[in-house]
Amino acid sequence: MAASATKMQKIDTTINQKQAYIEEVWKIRKQKWNGARFFVLFTSLLAIGLSLFHIYTAGFGTLPSWQQRSVHVLWAILLIFLLFPFKKGGKFGIVDIVLILITLATSVYMIGGAEMIQSRQGDINASDTLVGSVFIILVLEATRRTNGILMALIGVFFLIYVLYGQYFPGALAHPGIRYEKMVDHMFSGTLGIFSEPIYVSSTVLLLFVVFGSFLMRSGGGQFFTDFAFGALGNKTGGPALSAVGSSALVATITGNGAANAAITGSFTIPLMKKLGYNKRFSAAVEAVASQGGQIMPPIMGASIFIMAETVGIPYIKLALYALIPAVIYFFIAGMVVYFHAKRLHLAGIPKEQLPSVKSVLLRQGYLFLPIVVILGLMIYGFSPMKAGFYAILATIILSWIKKATRMNLIGILAALEDGAKNALTVIAACATAGIIVGAVSLTGLGITFSRFVINVADGNLFLLLALVAVASIIMGMGMPTVSAYVILAVLGAPALIELGVNQVAAHMFVFYFGVLSGLTPPVAITAYTTAGIAGSDPFKTSLYAIKIGLGGFFVPFIFAYNPVLLMQGGDMIDIILAITSACFSCILFAGGLEGYFIRSLSLLKRLIIFISAILLVIPGVLGDLIGIVLALCLISWQWRGKKLNDMEDSKQSIG
Repeated sequence: MAASATKMQKIDTTINQKQAYIEEVWKIRKQKWNGARFFVLFTSLLAIGLSLFHIYTAGFGTLPSWQQRSVHVLWAILLIFLLFPFKKGGKFGIVDIVLILITLATSVYMIGGAEMIQSRQGDINASDTLVGSVFIILVLEATRRTNGILMALIGVFFLIYVLYGQYFPGALAHPGIRYEKMVDHMFSGTLGIFSEPIYVSSTVLLLFVVFGSFLMRSGGGQFFTDFAFGALGNKTGGPALSAVGSSALVATITGNGAANAAITGSFTIPLMKKLGYNKRFSAAVEAVASQGGQIMPPIMGASIFIMAETVGIPYIKLALYALIPAVIYFFIAGMVVYFHAKRLHLAGIPKEQLPSVKSVLLRQGYLFLPIVVILGLMIYGFSPMKAGFYAILATIILSWIKKATRMNLIGILAALEDGAKNALTVIAACATAGIIVGAVSLTGLGITFSRFVINVADGNLFLLLALVAVASIIMGMGMPTVSAYVILAVLGAPALIELGVNQVAAHMFVFYFGVLSGLTPPVAITAYTTAGIAGSDPFKTSLYAIKIGLGGFFVPFIFAYNPVLLMQGGDMIDIILAITSACFSCILFAGGLEGYFIRSLSLLKRLIIFISAILLVIPGVLGDLIGIVLALCLISWQWRGKKLNDMEDSKQSIG
């Protein structure tokens, strides 16, 4: 108990230090009114204003659709040009000033003349064409600065495809679209830049990012970390298991794998290294857990909100459908960690050195209530916007319960600022994703692409799933998950649905692989983040993360063939049987990955265990029976070998 009390005092001290740091930063901002200080204060106020705008519209009603979305995007672009210089790592310069002035002029035209612009949709005039063209360029430049050149070039490619489709080969060719019609489609209505991705971003997404910022500032991240370490830290592989648990909890709030890796990895990775895990393994475990937070309900990543709009299913239902596969993903990662620790004889952390779960819940458990508020309100029938609005208010009020977590005015303003700034990358990505959605709807590319990949797969579902999986990973490299999902939701998912995959399963399939692209080289941003913290080789860390998270690549194929895991079809007995079969398969799969199951596995035994694991998740009674028989034979074989080894060790000890 003394150790637990000491741990809690350290937590309180850490939170107080963070609060003191926030206050100190704001004092510095107030001290000197030179150009640099004014610039920092101006950008802070602009970011706070963006968050307040979305909180207000969530609580008291949004602007008309086009106006809400245009204000949202223009405000974000202005902030991006202020915070992200023209040259990465460079200084704010003349190019940035010119682009800011152009953005302000564009904002005056668009916001002041919103109704007239919309009334001319389908027959835009020359000034609309000019401003629309400038706006498209601003979106692409903002995307380049925040998401990198690759995402911006993808947007440019789709614009070229719209204009010059007649020059593309084979089935991808189309007659080409007039420039004015293209600008009209992308700019004037809600089918291009202001389509579903920006609709979600301007209503729900930024609000939940701000909520996550408030929850982290109030001590929620520390609570989740302490809870995970208290519950799992003393088990075999405890430090790594705790990293998986805490990262899963924190990442479901942040919705960003790399951000979560930076938050929790700075604590979990050094601890794992200290307790005997090598730096590559420590970094890989954190990467897998951090990236997987985007698939773990209740909050998940931004893509789930867009998926809800795309498939026409309420967010709360989609979160429920996603629960079982997400648990399986983390269960496999946890079992890999467990078998790794068993193989290397790594013990957990002594219980007296860990925080007490009971004490953590009593002292900090109220910090989980805002998430309960979100779930309760949405189950009751509130929209995600309203639920997010009340959850932010609840977080502020609940933080006042204890002095250590209490948010004062400075803390609230800092959370508002952080929320807006953290959302900028996703807002820019959603705007460019809107260009892609607009190009697909304008040219009919979605139908064309679906037919193309189905023909390539020759009607074979497994081959089609593999092709879409590879495409999803490639699309996800170097761009946010939301961008990868939007592209494949209009290109890959329809092809899967046409070959008989359940609609929810098809969209979850491309979503999962978009998420997992954060672990796959050459642009494995989350794995590279954890490698930097651990001091390990980024590429090797990424490859090891794929090994640990390989079950995540396995899970989408399971629910594509067996949507019962997504609660699609079947009764409760079917769901229970599917979960049982999947969990048993996961244990076998994890053992095969680590080469340890009861005791070390030979190459032949690893092959048998993998075959058994695969057979157990392929629908069909025969496959299940063969898989179970193989697994039982292997277990018997391993137990017999273990007993013989124990007897030999005992004889040697006596001798």
